[in-house]
Amino acid sequence: MTNTSSRLQSLDVFRGLTVMIMTLVNNPGDWGHIYPPLEHATWNGCTVADLVFPSFLFIVGISIVFAMQTAKQQPESHGKLLVKILKRALIIAGLGLFMSFFLDWDFSTLRFPGVLQRIAVVYLICGLIFIKSGYRFQAILALIILIGYHLLMTKVPVPDTGVPSLEPETNLGAWLDRTVLTTAHLWKQSKTWDPEGILSTLPAIATGLLGVLTGTWLKQLTYSPKIKVYGMLAAGALLVVGGLVWNIWLPINKALWTSSFVLFIGGLDLLFFALCYWLIDIEGYQGAIKPFVVYGVNAITVFVVSGLAARSMNRIMVNHNGNKTSLSNALYQQFFVPHFSPLNASLAWAIAYVLVWMGILWVMYNKRIFIKI
Repeated sequence: MTNTSSRLQSLDVFRGLTVMIMTLVNNPGDWGHIYPPLEHATWNGCTVADLVFPSFLFIVGISIVFAMQTAKQQPESHGKLLVKILKRALIIAGLGLFMSFFLDWDFSTLRFPGVLQRIAVVYLICGLIFIKSGYRFQAILALIILIGYHLLMTKVPVPDTGVPSLEPETNLGAWLDRTVLTTAHLWKQSKTWDPEGILSTLPAIATGLLGVLTGTWLKQLTYSPKIKVYGMLAAGALLVVGGLVWNIWLPINKALWTSSFVLFIGGLDLLFFALCYWLIDIEGYQGAIKPFVVYGVNAITVFVVSGLAARSMNRIMVNHNGNKTSLSNALYQQFFVPHFSPLNASLAWAIAYVLVWMGILWVMYNKRIFIKI
């Protein structure tokens, strides 16, 4: 049975699962006690946590097609659409900057790059490319970006050292971030490089274009839904293999967003999304998907508000057992630490945080409150 709804429900589920995992990963009870799959790889390699952000950009690419396909076919409306794309990108980037600025209120140390800022750039550029080009150009451009990025990172000498490097502080991207943005405006955990830096945004655009190509494939009218699933499965398998092979010369690395990382995660996204599309939109499965849907239809909203709430709880100071500590730590020590091992207490807090927001989003969904950015 094919889902007759005009909305691609499998995409809402995929987006919702992605944001749920993002919320889980970003909010452990204790940063010193995290199960390895929920931590980002120290450098090279890939964990569950490393899947989240590229998957969201892949979803952004698919969403661009479903939101803009009709307008793309009406050239007279392109001007208004391009303005709309630009406005939305600016709002998303502005929200990202506000999250960095919130409670610090210090422009001199404001982090310029960030998750939402990268989403905004990818959305803007992929949206413009989709409106003004066809799928062949988009595929070729994605390949050119990935090959070009590989050559930049492995062949171009870094001015600080005079040789190419793929290490955290001495790679070309880190040098560019320090040069253009200065260390005061980079990721505070490193201060010398940024995981959402300038140069690595190029291959992130390729991730978005993989989503655009997937959305275009799904919009094809000449193929049956099952053929579309087979196509996504085949392409996903090829990309995974391609990423693993490319890993021999350019390691899979989320912080650098390497070309091998783009192919490997893009392939996994295609495989997983093909399963969701077959199960939900073709077979009509509806059981147990609502928790993901409620997250998926208000994804940016919950990312922003849950992030601001977490920062607020970390800044509000209270007395706990005679000691002054943050509200979040007081709640964690009171209700989680006594009942679990350190690792499980940290995980239980993160799960509880996800469930609290699920409850809020559930009410919003039932009241048909969908906040569009």
